[in-house]
Amino acid sequence: MRDDPTVVDLVTRARDGEKNAWDELVERYAPLVYSVCRRCRLAQPDIDDVGQSVWLRLVEHLPGLREPAALPGWIATTTQRECFRLIRATSRVEPVDFVQAPDVPEQAIAEEEVLRHERKTILRTAFAELSRRCQVLLGLLMQDPPAPYDEISRRLQVPIGSIGPSRARCLTRLRQTPALARLAADGPDDRTRG
Repeated sequence: MRDDPTVVDLVTRARDGEKNAWDELVERYAPLVYSVCRRCRLAQPDIDDVGQSVWLRLVEHLPGLREPAALPGWIATTTQRECFRLIRATSRVEPVDFVQAPDVPEQAIAEEEVLRHERKTILRTAFAELSRRCQVLLGLLMQDPPAPYDEISRRLQVPIGSIGPSRARCLTRLRQTPALARLAADGPDDRTRG
């Protein structure tokens, strides 16, 4: 995922002043910023402040970004630093219950956050490739709590006995989507190599 040509293209176009590319970068990586902030246990107003700071820093540093493909890691690391800065500025006591263990390097946490974000993005892309019927069925089964089979049967107008086999077919199709096939072909170790 580190050599994602889409990221390189977006960074290049954003550097050239293309507003659509900038908007797409923000839309693509706002969930990453949000997830890092949530791991730091920030309240929504603080998350908004950190997000604004991260995007401002990106505007300042985008022209000098040497490795466009490294943008997700840069965003995760910058977000984490902004969170720590905000926490230090708003309290006199250093937070000790943050998820980062003292001996875990900041970069390792940022990389894990980037990988988690990339996996979610790939899964959302794969899910969007499914038929609308499969999306609705899987959505009903994955909501918390899952919809009861009788409700699914009524909403989809299918017999209760066909829900399980339909779910299995939808999950098979999901596994076979190009997005998930690429992820499986890369293997877990390939995404973490430098």
